[in-house]
Parts: sequence; structure tokens; C-alpha cells
Amino acid sequence: MALVEIPIGPQHPALHEPIMLKVRTDGEDVVEVTVNTGYNHRGIEKILEKNSWVRGMYIAGRVCGICNAVHVQTYVQGVEKLMGVEPPPRANYIRTIVMELERIHSHILISAVMAEITGFATLFMLMMRDRERVMYLKELVTGNRVHADIHTFGGVKRDLDEVRRSRILDELEKVEERLKYYKRVFETDYTIVRRLSEVGRIRKSEALRLSVVGPTLRGSGVKSDVRFEDPYAAYSEIPFNPVYRDEGDSWARMMVRLDEALESVGIVRHALERLPQGPAVPKAVPRAAKPGEVFSRVEAPRGELIYHIVSTGGTNPYRVKIRTPSFLNILNTESTYLGHRLADVPVIFASYDPCVSCTERVLVVDERSGRRTYMSLRELARVGSK
Repeated sequence: MALVEIPIGPQHPALHEPIMLKVRTDGEDVVEVTVNTGYNHRGIEKILEKNSWVRGMYIAGRVCGICNAVHVQTYVQGVEKLMGVEPPPRANYIRTIVMELERIHSHILISAVMAEITGFATLFMLMMRDRERVMYLKELVTGNRVHADIHTFGGVKRDLDEVRRSRILDELEKVEERLKYYKRVFETDYTIVRRLSEVGRIRKSEALRLSVVGPTLRGSGVKSDVRFEDPYAAYSEIPFNPVYRDEGDSWARMMVRLDEALESVGIVRHALERLPQGPAVPKAVPRAAKPGEVFSRVEAPRGELIYHIVSTGGTNPYRVKIRTPSFLNILNTESTYLGHRLADVPVIFASYDPCVSCTERVLVVDERSGRRTYMSLRELARVGSK
């Protein structure tokens, strides 16, 4: 058997983030895949620890450009526990609206990327056009198209007036109509169904063993959704149906996302129609937290997102540890490529909706003493060149 190693990455024509998949093939058959990361490490956890709680809100929102609001939600709700602060109901509803608009945007984006990877350029452009519509709705709520930056300790920075509320409800009708159309395309288009079905299958028991999360987990029939299991923000007051499929293949993962996007439309509509009266913007923002330790989690578009925050008191955190969903979904799924053709690798990889920027981690361990050290990028580059 003559094996050939084919590098996919670190630069990709469709997924514009640096990551390397070293694919070993026997002819066209994939026999081994190794995922190489480390091209985009920014040391963001240490940056959080060197800055104040308030500055941390903005830093957490820069972990990921696509799902920035959920990162800030996870950080803020954890810090609020340390500060003994409870946001008012109206603020929780507005937070929920922003996070669900972000989920719709994220799911449309990866569906468009999948269309591009399978050669469906027209569908890609149509979905990207409608993605702009969702970003416009996010801007109506937060004032920003990309980074929401609406969270603050004890509430939100900006209330939602009746004019913008009505406009969002009107635009949601158009978004819902387009999502239903895209769902029909993914269900019926010959090329998409043939390229995605029976490709990259993860059975239920394997999904649990690999510890995958989010649509990747739910696409294998595992009923797990933080919004339902451990409600936060306003999810305990808003009815919705978590989406699951049993096929476990790349097609099932994409269908879960499209169905979830439709559920998100319903969540946003329900929140807007029943938006509680009362204050949403706090009069003052606390600056210091009590000593303690919290474990905060939410259901990000890609799956369970966790922040472990440690405080020794004062205006800065002692430790902030972030466990992103893509950290599990990218690194634990190398075996799912085996037995497929080389052309299937990009499809399987995209079906996990990988986010590289929020996954990168560097930890240097001295093999002799076991001591963990932190290094500057220049120092790390010197070590890597030896």
C-alpha cells in the first residue's frame, strides 16, 4: 500500500481560517487524518486576566466574530454571580433576542459555506444575501452589525423601542420564508443530498464517546441543549422545540442547523411580542467582584460554551478558562474521515461548523519538571524553530 500525505490547509478557499488537516490516502481512500492547530493563538485568556471585569466584556466578545454575543453572555452571567447582580426580565429578553439572531446568522453562514464547498455557487450567494438581512436585524437591536456589545453587568446597554421592535417583527417574516426555502433545497437538491448523505456518520454511542456538542451531537440523535437543560437569560419562559435527527451524517448536521434557525425565528418572535415592561439598562455598573469561583455555560450556535471564572476579589479576574464547542468538534473527530474519499474531507469538516479562532490554545509544559509556563509569541517562535 503506497500512502500519500495530502495537506489540506492551513489556508482554505472556503473556510477562511488557518488550520491544517494532514490527510493520508491510499489512492482516493482516506486512511488517516491528523488535525494541526496553533496558527492563530492570541492568548486571549491571559488578556482577560490582565484586564478589569468591565474591559473583559469587550475582550470576551472578540473571541469569535460570528458568535460574539454568546461569549459575552457566558462571561457576564458568570461575573454577575460573583457580583451578586441579577439582570431585570426585560434585559434577559433582549439578551435572548440578540443571541437567537446570532444563531440564525451563524447557521445561515455555515450552510452557505457548505453550498460553496459542494460547488453550488448560486445558493452560496443567495444565502449570503439573506445573511445580511439577519445582520441588519441585529443592528436594529444592538446598534452594531457584527459585534453586539450590548451586554453589561446587571442588564443591557441599549433598550428596544416600539419602532425597532415592529420593524424586526416584519423582517422576521421574510427571514422565515427564506429559511424554509433553503431547508427545501437541502432536503431535495440531488447534488447536496448525494454529497452529504452517508458521509461522516457519527452514531449516537460514538458521539457520546467523542464528547462532540451542539448540532453535531444533536445530529446523531443525542438530546442535549443547554437552553433546555439549564436555562439562562429568558429561555425558561420561552417555548421552543430542541431539534434532533438520528441519521448522524453530514446532511443531518446541516438539517439540524436549518431547523434550529427556524426555531430561533419563533423564539425571537415570542420574545418581541411578550417583551416585559420595566427597566433594561442599569443606572450604574458594578466594578468589583467578591472572591469566588463560577462555572458558566450557554448553548452557542456550535454547541455548549463554558467559562470557568475565578475571582480573588477586586476589579480583575484571577483566572478565566474558556472551553469552546469547536475545541471538541474539531479535535475529537479525526476518525470520522476514515473510509471516505478524499473529496469528502472538506464536506465532513465543514459539517462540524468549525471555528478556529476560538479554538486555538497554547500551553508549554517542561517535560522534566512538568511545570507549566507562559511565553511571548517571540519566545514561542524561537522554541518552535529549534
